[in-house]
Amino acid sequence: QVQLVESGGGLVQAGGSLRLSCAAVRQTFSIYDMGWFRQAPGKEREFVVVIKWTGGRTYYADSVKGRFIISRDNANNTVYLQMNSLKPEDTAVYYCAGRAVYSGSRFATTVNDYNYWGQGTQVTVSS
Repeated sequence: QVQLVESGGGLVQAGGSLRLSCAAVRQTFSIYDMGWFRQAPGKEREFVVVIKWTGGRTYYADSVKGRFIISRDNANNTVYLQMNSLKPEDTAVYYCAGRAVYSGSRFATTVNDYNYWGQGTQVTVSS
């Protein structure tokens, strides 16, 4: 099993920034894709961004491209989500997720692609 521990959520005004962290504790499985999803009240959990653990290739949802940046620290098994120019519509619970099944160059972009999930951290952007 792999445990994901999130931190960094909070309240920020529109135009501000936040950085989320997700530490992955590897036990018996390797992680190939690390992603971020978000879920607003009454809505489905939606894809935000994914990074390949090996190689560092990334893929962003159109809604956050140019504003959010994902990065990784392999030595500490940690991924980060730098969120800039935040908008009220970014308000949601943000979840990090890990995929332990190898999928080659294909990016894991759906909820069902992932095997492990963090507890979620609330991000609230006020107008």
